[in-house]
Order: sequence, then structure tokens, then C-alpha cells
Amino acid sequence: MLKMMTFFQSLPSQQPMPETFHFPGSPPKLRSVSEAESETSMSEASSEDLMPPLLAGVAPGGEEEETAKKEKKKPKGLANMFSVFTKGKKKKKKGQPSSTEPESEPKTKPELDGPMPTVEELKEALELGRLEAARPLLALERELVAAAAAGGMSAEELVQRQSKVEALYVLLRGQVLGVLRRPLEVAPERLRQALAVVAEQELEDRRATAAGPRAAELAATRPRCWLQLWRGGVAEVAAERLAAPPTTGAEGLSEAERVFLHMGRTIKEDLVAAVERLKPLFPAEFDVVATYAKSYHEHFATHLSAMAQFELCERDTYLLLLWVQNFYPNEILSSPKLAGELQGIKLGSLLPPKQIRLLEATFLSNEVANVKELMTRALELESQRWTKDVAPQKLDGHCHSELAIDIMQIVSQGQTKAENITPDVGRQIKQVLLVEMARFLRSYQHTFDEFLERGKQLKNYRANVIANVNNCLSFRTSMEQKWQIPQNPSSHLLDPLNELKGHSFDILLQNLFVDLKPLFKKFTQTRWAAPAEILEEIFTTVFGRLPEFSELQDCFQKELMEAVHLHLVKEYIIRLSKPRLVLKTAEQQQQLAKHILANAEAIRDFCTKNGSPATWLHLALPTLAEIIRLQDPSAIKMEVATYAISYPDFSKGHLSAILAIKGNLSSSDVKSIRNILDIDMGVQEPSRSLFSLISIG
Repeated sequence: MLKMMTFFQSLPSQQPMPETFHFPGSPPKLRSVSEAESETSMSEASSEDLMPPLLAGVAPGGEEEETAKKEKKKPKGLANMFSVFTKGKKKKKKGQPSSTEPESEPKTKPELDGPMPTVEELKEALELGRLEAARPLLALERELVAAAAAGGMSAEELVQRQSKVEALYVLLRGQVLGVLRRPLEVAPERLRQALAVVAEQELEDRRATAAGPRAAELAATRPRCWLQLWRGGVAEVAAERLAAPPTTGAEGLSEAERVFLHMGRTIKEDLVAAVERLKPLFPAEFDVVATYAKSYHEHFATHLSAMAQFELCERDTYLLLLWVQNFYPNEILSSPKLAGELQGIKLGSLLPPKQIRLLEATFLSNEVANVKELMTRALELESQRWTKDVAPQKLDGHCHSELAIDIMQIVSQGQTKAENITPDVGRQIKQVLLVEMARFLRSYQHTFDEFLERGKQLKNYRANVIANVNNCLSFRTSMEQKWQIPQNPSSHLLDPLNELKGHSFDILLQNLFVDLKPLFKKFTQTRWAAPAEILEEIFTTVFGRLPEFSELQDCFQKELMEAVHLHLVKEYIIRLSKPRLVLKTAEQQQQLAKHILANAEAIRDFCTKNGSPATWLHLALPTLAEIIRLQDPSAIKMEVATYAISYPDFSKGHLSAILAIKGNLSSSDVKSIRNILDIDMGVQEPSRSLFSLISIG
């Protein structure tokens, strides 16, 4: 494959493509037709008012002055000859549109009120740019055809006369097409004259075609196809305008951006000029707006097609797609001044659909690879700060890391670039970026787990742990808001963040739980004789450690307090399930149930006051107290069945440990009560674990 380093200079990475395409400035306003028609001569027309910086060729220089000089010297007979075009016509009122529509039925011979001018007079008139000579020239051509058909003239004389007529047509064609090549540089009346000549020649082409072949002595000169020649001239002007070097003033843009911006601005300004300034002057049959639109479109498409043949660099691929799929159709063709005029013109796409799909696939591959590389680099830099024991930033009193912000910006930029091409490309890249995001989060979790194991001796270890827990909030919020990540058990995209947070909580709470372990042992050591004092000591220990977690985000402080709440309930149940405690009388069981209820209320109040949202734990201890208090096996069965619905991980082993406290239950009653858990109550897997964290035996 032919390969080039880049079609243009590489686009600077600091210069993002604009989300919206703007063309500064607008073409000068054309004076009204009525104002222009009131001018008495071509020399009085203001070229500044009539010529914007578009649709213009080379300025005619001293052509007008030279024409004026020649007109002063023209013979009197020539002036009489041109008077035939104005005799019998009424003076047009100011503001009345001048009709350039030719007659629907051409006359056999143009009407001339004066004598037929000679070839020499016509030649002089055409050299002076007098387009009025077109009609007597047409009459001369018709007379020649009639003479050839009638016979009586030698073939040599016919050829000689035709050569002179054709030479005059060459002069006329040059004058007419020259005017139409620079339509905004000439007075409107002169433009109408040129348009009328072309229209008349088109009619003559059709008349001659209908009349059949000429006499054998005459060369075939019809159809002359001047309308087609005019369209070819428009295409040449379009090529020249678009190929012109970009104007200065586009500092900071790459060569490719300057070229595209120049072409886009030129197309938009020139088409607006065609709509606003040429359409009112051109006959409908010229279809002037469509002609200009197609010419500019075809040249732009040719340029882009040539560019697309090369193996483009990433930036040029994106730039090409951006113009083909977004800027050109949306910001130019659909701009307010052009949308209505171009609606019925089928310009099509600048590139074939197959080529666009290939470019889009290349863009997606390149962009996803870039996103992946940037995310990997960002994680590497962040992990280096952990291992180098760099303290995290503080933001509003919370430990803060920029990792989540950096990653989401990287992903969002890739998403935005794709959406700037088309919404469909945006949807395509979203699915791929979600996959890459899941891979990154898993890599992030593994990298952080390694730090949790190896960095425990570092001074800023806990601060960095807290900062990364806070990162989870930034990740989760950004992904839920931007991508509407579904919040249901089947969505595993955020699982790595949940695992990272859980491992971090284990680290942060590890010392506290170690301190609480001997306090909970006192429950069984005192045979539950002084539970209130023990709980007070536990609460004092927990409360003293809470300031260590103040640098967590508020939501994570609540989640961490929920973990503490769960630990207190779990440890209490573990101590309650120890086989040493056996109560054989109903009074003893009721007294223990009373203690459990009081303890459950104290734990709930303490944890709730300090931010725990774990209302799901509120029934864990009171229901166990009720099972211990009840004496009727049937009532116990109902309580156990209800309890299993609230806590699906409550197993027969856990139930047996609680029933062991009731020393007055027979083995058959115990078995009957245990069998309640064999009944399928349609309970789903627990979303939160309690008894699965408690080992029995």
C-alpha cells in the first residue's frame, strides 16, 4: 500500500477540532436590482458594491476604459445599427424586473428595423464588447443557411461567408462567457444581456436541431451548447477558488486544518452569494444555484477522494471524517441561508459509503487504542505516587486523587470525538469504550490490591487508601451520569470498584476490629452477667476511632459505619452461638432474651446516631431474642420461617446453635423446628451477607 507519513502536517495535539463549525464574516450585500437598473452606463456601476471576495476571477483592469475610448470613435452607421434593438420598446419602470426569458417560439428571422450591419461593423462592435451585436449576427447566420438551401451560390463563397460568421461567433462567445465567468464584477444590465444571448443561442440550437442537417456546403456548427460551456466555466472557477492558497490569519492550525477551513469557508460564502445575488438575475433555466453547488461539491469530493487514497495518519483520518460526515453536510449545506435552496439538489456524499465505513473503522480502532494507552499511562503514574509515599491532595477536607478525573476525561474525549463525526459512530465507540473501561477498572483494582499488601509500612498508606476509596465515588458518578450504567445485579462493570472499596474498608477497620475482639469475649466469660458495661466499653472504643475516617467522602463514612454496625451484630451473634451457654428454664431464657433486646436497641441507636444506614440489621438480634423467649414449638417455627425470609443465609447450623441455648427443648422438637428451613419459600439469594460471615462449629 502506498504509504505517506501524513497527507498534511500532523494536527497539533493541543488544538482540538471545534465542536461547531463557524465561518466568520459574510459577503458584501448586493444593491437591489432596481438600483442597479437605474444606472445610465456601465462606467457608472460601482465595482466595490457588485464584487464580493468570491465568485470572482481576475479583475478586468482597464477593459472598461478601453471600451469607452473605442465607443467614442465608433462610426455613426454603427450607432444606427444598434438602435434597432431599442425601437418599439417601452421604457422599463424602476424596480420592474427585467425579463431575460427568450420567446417560446423563435422567429424565423430576428426582427431588425434598420439595415443589416456588415461583417466588419459586427466585428468592430464585438471587439468593443457590445453584446447587442448578437442578434444581427444570428440574423446573418440564418441568411447564410437560407442562401445555402436556395442554391445559386458557389460552395467556395458559402465557405468563405461561413468562416466570417464563425469568427464573429468566436468573438461573441468570448465576450459572453467572459461576463458570465465574473458575474458579480459587471453591472446587472450587462449580465442580463449576456444571459439573454446564451438563452437565445440555446433556442437556436433547438431550432436548428429540429430543422435537420444543413446544406452540404456548410460545416455543422449547431448545437453550440453555450449553456453547457457556461456550466464548464463555473466548474473551472470552483476549481480555481478551492485550489487557491489558504488565507493567512489561521494561526495555530495545521496545514490540513487550514486547507479544509479555506475550502469550507469558500464553498459556503460562494454558494450564499449564488443564492442571494445571482439567483435573482439568472433565468430559471440556468438553475444557477444547483450549477454552482454541484461544481463546488464535485471538486471538493475529488479532493477528498484523492486524499482518502493514501494511508492517512490518525489526525488526518479524523479530520477527513469530521468534514465528510459533519461539517460539510450540517454546517455548510444545512446552514440557514442554504438549506432551503439546496434541499432538492441531490449532491450526495463526498465519499462513497464503503470508503466512509472503512475510514470510520480505522478511526474507531485508532481512537480506542489511544484511549487504552492513555488510561494505562495514567494508572502507572498514579501507582508510582503510591509507592513513592506521596501524600494525596486534600479537597474540602477529604483525601483526593485525580485518577478518576483523568480517566473519565480520556474516555469522554474519545466519546466526544466519535459523536462529532456522527451520532452512530458515537454509539459504536461507546460499546467498545465500555469494554475497555471494564478492563481498566479490573487492572486498577489488581494494582491497588498489590499496593494494599506491600505498602503497609508507608507513612501515607492510610491516606492513599482513603483517597482511592473516594475515587470510587468519582468513577461511579461519572459513569452512571454519562453512560447511564444500569444499577442492577446483572451489571458487573462496577464490580472492581466495589471490591476495591471492600478491601480498603478491611484495611481501614482492621485495627479497630482487633481491639474489639477481646471485648466481645467478655460476654461469654461473664456468662452475660454484665452486657451493658461491656457494650459501653465497645462503643467507647469505636467512637474513639471514628475521627480516623473523617477524610472519607460522607457517603463512604456512612458505608464504613454500616460495616462497623454489621461487625457488632455479627460478633454478638457469634458469642451468642457459643455452645457453653445452655439455659434449661423458661425464666432463664426470658431473662436472656430481655438482655438481648436491650443490647440490640443500644447497638442500633449507637450505630444509627453515628451514620449507619443499615436498617436491614435492625431485626437480626430482636428476632433471635424472640426465638429464645418462646416456649411453644409451633410459635418458634413461625418465627424461624419469618426470620429466614429476612435473612436467607440463616442456615440449619445457625438455627441449631441458637436452639442449643434452650435446654428444655426435646430433640424431636429441635428436629421439627430445623425442618422448617427445608421448605422452599421462594427466597432469592441475599443481597447482603450476615450469617454467611458466621462460622458455626
